[in-house]
Amino acid sequence: MKIKVGVMFGGKSVEHEISIISAIQAMGYLDRSKYDVIPIYITKNNEFYIGERIGDISAYTNLPELLKASQRVVPVYLEGKTMLMKYPQKMFSKNIADYIDIAFPVVHGTNVEDGTLQGFLKMLNVPYVGCDVVSSAVGMDKYVMKTVLKDNDIPVLDCKCYTSKEYDGDSDRVVAEIEEKVGYPLIVKPVNLGSSIGISKAENREELYDCLETAFHYATKILVETAVQNLKEINCSVLGDYEYAEASEVEEPVSSDKILTFAEKYIGDGSAKGAKGAKGGVNGSPSGSKGMATLKRKIPAEITDEQRTVIRELAVKAFKCLGCNGVSRIDFMMDTKSGKIWLNEINTIPGSLSFYLWEPLGVKYPELLDRMIAAALKRERENESITYSFDSNVLQGVNLGGGAKGAKGSKA
Repeated sequence: MKIKVGVMFGGKSVEHEISIISAIQAMGYLDRSKYDVIPIYITKNNEFYIGERIGDISAYTNLPELLKASQRVVPVYLEGKTMLMKYPQKMFSKNIADYIDIAFPVVHGTNVEDGTLQGFLKMLNVPYVGCDVVSSAVGMDKYVMKTVLKDNDIPVLDCKCYTSKEYDGDSDRVVAEIEEKVGYPLIVKPVNLGSSIGISKAENREELYDCLETAFHYATKILVETAVQNLKEINCSVLGDYEYAEASEVEEPVSSDKILTFAEKYIGDGSAKGAKGAKGGVNGSPSGSKGMATLKRKIPAEITDEQRTVIRELAVKAFKCLGCNGVSRIDFMMDTKSGKIWLNEINTIPGSLSFYLWEPLGVKYPELLDRMIAAALKRERENESITYSFDSNVLQGVNLGGGAKGAKGSKA
């Protein structure tokens, strides 16, 4: 019997549209002899929809019409399965639209990739592909991630973190402290966003004010760190779990700017071609394996064998340290003059699932997806062996008749 895989994408995130591209592309490479694939679109209001055209990339050019032709559903755990219940329900009608055996989130950004969706799926008792709640949350928060990695002797840049309340209360103090503690040139970025959204570089005070305003437009918490001179960016993907993980080939993104912009990653000349390929794949004939075709990259990266080894080893160490599962992409920065290497960030659900980094090592996209699903099912088997209840008679002696005092007394 085939496994019913619910591929979830979209959600309340600034990376909503990129999620649609990544997910529809991935669905085109899931082995239909093993899986029944159910595309599940999450709107920007966090509503779930299924339907014949939900997996068709061209349908998203007219979203109101797509939703009108589709069925809104609510995932519900019922009779040992995760059902997709029609919403609103109708009297005297069959209200179960479908069910899933495993969820495959292909989502990017806050409110979905940060542990929010993973926690929801955990509450539904459905196995899900990828990182769990904790590793997703830590991986999304760049400041928390840095502290965890630093504590495990993984090199990261020092940084300062500020909230919008601090900045609104005394922007001049914040700027003065940044100049003293970090210095120019520097990078300002939202603490919990990806795809280069809200990230900018400042060379002086005027630019710093602009960078802070931009970052705070997208997040209530931002991070400031030194800009690496003589910068070379290197990315590496890792596949596996806490027990066994392996590194992919490494890539070197090529940009006209020092920081890769959102447009360079996703909206360049190759974007339409990539979307067309994704649609073809969903219909059963995957076309092309170019990944984010708009982003120019060198695979393998132009670095020494020793540097490649160091980066791949650090990537695996970080992946395990954070408790990741499935596939992640870990981005590094290198100073080409000093040779120093720092881990920049981790993408717990990377764009295109980083399949293009695995193909040079002989791992094709369908195999990558198979192994991600296998890792999720392994985690589920391990979780099922854990006891989540504890027999106790503690409630038998509780008397709440005294209100708050009674509750306090029972605690004592």
